[in-house]
Amino acid sequence: MSRRIVMSMLAGVTLLASAFFGTGAAVARAADVPAEFGTDWHDPVTAAPPVDRPHTRSCQVTLADAQFRDFTPYRGAYTPPQGCGDHWSKVVLRLDGKVKGRQYDRLGYLHVGGVEILRTSTPEPSPDGIAWHVEKDVTRYSDTFRSPQDVEMLIGNVVDDTYTGVIDVHVSLTFYAGRPAERTPDRVLTLADSPDGTTLTAPRNSERIVAEVYATGSGGGCEEFWYLTVADPASYSCKADHGPYREVQIKVDGRLAGIAAPFPNVWTGGWSNPFLWYVLPAPGAFDVRPVEYDLTPFAGLLDDGRPHRVDVSVVGVPVGQSGWSAPVNVLVWQDAHRAQVTGALTADRATDIANSSTYTPGSENRVDTEAGHRLTVSGYLDTSHGRVTTTVTRTLANTSVHRWTEGENTDGLDATWSDDQTVTVGGQGPEWMTHTHRPYTLNGATTIGTDNRLRTVLTLGDRASFGELRDGRRTTWSQLDDTYSGDAAYTMNVPRDQRHAVGTSSERYRLYGSDGCYDHALTTVQGVLTEDRYRC
Repeated sequence: MSRRIVMSMLAGVTLLASAFFGTGAAVARAADVPAEFGTDWHDPVTAAPPVDRPHTRSCQVTLADAQFRDFTPYRGAYTPPQGCGDHWSKVVLRLDGKVKGRQYDRLGYLHVGGVEILRTSTPEPSPDGIAWHVEKDVTRYSDTFRSPQDVEMLIGNVVDDTYTGVIDVHVSLTFYAGRPAERTPDRVLTLADSPDGTTLTAPRNSERIVAEVYATGSGGGCEEFWYLTVADPASYSCKADHGPYREVQIKVDGRLAGIAAPFPNVWTGGWSNPFLWYVLPAPGAFDVRPVEYDLTPFAGLLDDGRPHRVDVSVVGVPVGQSGWSAPVNVLVWQDAHRAQVTGALTADRATDIANSSTYTPGSENRVDTEAGHRLTVSGYLDTSHGRVTTTVTRTLANTSVHRWTEGENTDGLDATWSDDQTVTVGGQGPEWMTHTHRPYTLNGATTIGTDNRLRTVLTLGDRASFGELRDGRRTTWSQLDDTYSGDAAYTMNVPRDQRHAVGTSSERYRLYGSDGCYDHALTTVQGVLTEDRYRC
């Protein structure tokens, strides 16, 4: 988590959240909560804070007005805003969607000039219809927004006599005049296709390079639930040669340049139980966070003006099996006082991947997984402000226990992932260091009783701690804890009106640190919002 992200999330969000989401006026009384789900429920909401908006002149541009009925992309054109200049203090994307009837959860993307600025999924609707919205700070893509661009958006969908929900969306960008709090990338690049794969040609004066990868396991197959896969000889329906460990890697000219743990995204039909997610989606379901890699140690190689091969892969996916999407954006900061920056990669050390997955058969089958990996890369650049050395160390770890019975009538997982990164930058000035610790947790179980009732109990945690030090003194810090919990049950293999579904769900989003505090809790019962509380 960068300092820019920390500041934008914390600064003033408590006041904004109250204005944006409202107070407890919309919360239902206990007497208003139905005994089971009906044909309508509260529109989807999330406890995450809205984007902090500056109090400056603003201009709005529509990116897309589309209805998604099949797998035909929406294509349009973007024109930069008039009246707000060509540098902005903030750019905010807003998606407003609506759908009614019956429909699965669907995955989608939005590209502007080939740059992916949003990866999202959709809620499942009620028969009477729902509306939802997504907001995202997209200021980092300002370079893309300064010139006319093609727009492409797709939320792949199927509409027929059974699945009747047409997904209707409107997407806009709002530009706020002024200068951003922190310097945005000078260039936003995408990879180019070549006979050898995909390539990147960086500006010759690049002094910082960050790649972001919107890595998602796609819907409809085992890689959507990659964390449950098992290796032979375990008798489970989703198989992978080496079990559930997944790692998103990026390579430059065949050399390992970055590793990352994917977040265990759960879409709104996940874990066989959409009643968990009708009102509260899992963290990140509507705004998928990209994996980021600091490639600055490789800038000395990339700054030669030639195309370099860049490959992204997901370790652990069975050979020849699809199921992951991993589009790449490359963000570049340039040295304004040098036409070319020279340098070198000085270290590129990785441990072997540790991956042990042990199967214990029995009346309750069990797979215990322990896995991890560590990478250190270092390089220097001779910039207009002297020699700058950047060292990036990343350490991944995964532990999980997967239990299931014959027929998978009981199926449970208790898993933890951690992704730790330290970036140290040194030169003629003070040494600067950031450390980010991201632990993810998923603890859940699905059971099917003799009465054909399916019940899912699940807790999902997205956590992060961030610290910035200059010459050993902490200057910025934050702690994030976004935790979802749900418990829902319904009768299987009967018409919708005979499911007698019940469910509770809650989310608490806590973010606090050197710039402030935000704490928001939501609870729903049978699709009715019963708690909407701010604690800061």
